[in-house]
Amino acid sequence: MTEVCIVGKDDVTLPDDLYAYETAYRALATYDPTFLWENALVVETISLGTAVSLLNDLDWYLARVAADAFVRDPSVSETEWLSRPLARKLRDGGGDPEERVNRLTVYGVADGRLVDPTMVLRGDAQEGTYERPEYDDTVVVRVTKEEFF
Repeated sequence: MTEVCIVGKDDVTLPDDLYAYETAYRALATYDPTFLWENALVVETISLGTAVSLLNDLDWYLARVAADAFVRDPSVSETEWLSRPLARKLRDGGGDPEERVNRLTVYGVADGRLVDPTMVLRGDAQEGTYERPEYDDTVVVRVTKEEFF
């Protein structure tokens, strides 16, 4: 299953603020949200295309309540997430899912929340761990060249 993660802005409580919009509520009604992190709502979809479509449907609401949104598709990576633009590019056939992306945003996980997104260049373009000792864990999101620069 492909997962969609919506990270709330600092002053937002997900899902309350997102579900307050009736159209967003209806778009998410068929999904069973989980909370891998306190400030992020995660839903499973059936494909990369469905994940991108869901984010497109929620675009207006995401602009108001979300700090970020990304996708994890097991056909691309079991551990790394894809930024929304990169997921859209792969869905549209504009990239090779087998190609290793060396531009990343790495989130720290502190007190159960995604925090401090930092841009990182991966030297060998291979999957790996990105230790940030000041945090309990990290979450790696692959990004496009345009997002990185």
